[in-house]
Order: sequence, then structure tokens, then C-alpha cells
Amino acid sequence: MADDDARALSGLRVAVVEDDPELRALLMAELVDRGACPVELDSAEALYRHMAVHACDIVLLDLGLPGEDGCSVAAHLRQSSQVGIVMLTGRGAAHDMAHGLERGADLYLVKPVDLDVLAAGLITLRRRLEPAASGHAEVPVPALPPAWRLEAAGWRLCAPDGSTLDLGRAERGFLQKLFATPGQPVDRDTLIAAITDAPWDFDPHRLEMLVHRLRGRVRRSTGRTLPVRALRGAGYLVLPEND
Repeated sequence: MADDDARALSGLRVAVVEDDPELRALLMAELVDRGACPVELDSAEALYRHMAVHACDIVLLDLGLPGEDGCSVAAHLRQSSQVGIVMLTGRGAAHDMAHGLERGADLYLVKPVDLDVLAAGLITLRRRLEPAASGHAEVPVPALPPAWRLEAAGWRLCAPDGSTLDLGRAERGFLQKLFATPGQPVDRDTLIAAITDAPWDFDPHRLEMLVHRLRGRVRRSTGRTLPVRALRGAGYLVLPEND
């Protein structure tokens, strides 16, 4: 591979999720040689724990994992994050490939994979992901109006019309982080650390469930839509209400 292509992986954060230790070691060595920053994991549970506290650009995902299989992991990741997903598997049938892509894979590569092909795929996927992430960071967002605010040391959310909602511990931590920087994205790792004392043990999918339930509670209690938006690859931010 050309030097320019090798440098294109520089700094890329890759989670290598593979339960075969020999293949995992081979992939790790190859990624390190090409300038990436990989971490090796042997199960879905290990991946979830890692992503709860560490940022990740691309997940290199084996399908035949112990416990939760790779297709299920891909589906969960696609619902809860914007991480790139590359499936590595020995299943090369057309219906297997179609299923993997339907579950959320960006790339589907059959073992034994050519390492140059893998690197080229990672480079292409990185180029596709980075413009979207940088675009979100540059979108101007108006500041939060004072009508939406937290009271009672953050335990009560007040809507523009004065209606209120008492918050639980996790909801309070989540909203306090967003309200501290109105109009600015807060990444998922920071939000998870604000709502639990054990972020390394926190399933990232629970953050999306918390936001979903909180929106419903706000709507039922105040009749208004909680001005919180999820941003692709950038976390969440709080916006002004559209009256």
C-alpha cells in the first residue's frame, strides 16, 4: 500500500472485536503498523464497556462472538451511535451478506480477509464518516431561552409556561450537562459519566432509553416537546423551543 494510504489510518480509533486470539493479534498488529489506534476486545460485553467510556470511530466486528452475536451487536450500535461498522466473517453467502448489511454494517468482508483490502475499506469508511461529524460541529445553534431551566438544585425542570417536572437522578445529571452549555453538543461519554458512578459498566443503549422516557414524561407533564436533539456522531444538545 502507498505511504499516503497508510497515513490515512493515522489516529483512527478502531475496536477489534474478535474472539479468535490469533486473528485478533494479527489484526491489531496490522492496524498499529498502518498508524491506527486499535483496542482488542473479545466479546460484545467488552465492547459495550469500552464504548461507555472511550470514543471509537470504527468497530471491526466478528459475527461469531460468544454470547451476543455480531449481527445483534451491529443492530444495537446502529440504533445508539454513529460508529462505523465493518463485519468480518466466514459466512460468504449472499443472504448472509444481505442480512449483515441490513443489520447496520457499513462494510461486509469475508474471512480470510486480504489486509490491504481491509485497510482500503477502513480508509474509505473514515472519509465517509468524517464530513458528517465535522458538519454537525459547525452548524450554528441558537442559545437556550431562559424559559427552559432547571430549579431546585437541578431536580426540577421548568417549561416556558411555568409547568414543572421533578427529575430522577439520571435525568438530572443528563440535563445539567446539557444546560451547562446550551446550544453546544455534549458527547455521549460525558453524558454517561454524569448519570452513573460506574460508566465502565453502563450499557450505552440505556442513554437512548433514558432520553426517550424523559421526552415522554416531559410531554405528558408539560404538553411541550423537550428541546433536546441527538446529533450524528456528536452526542446531544439542548435547543430553543419552537413556539
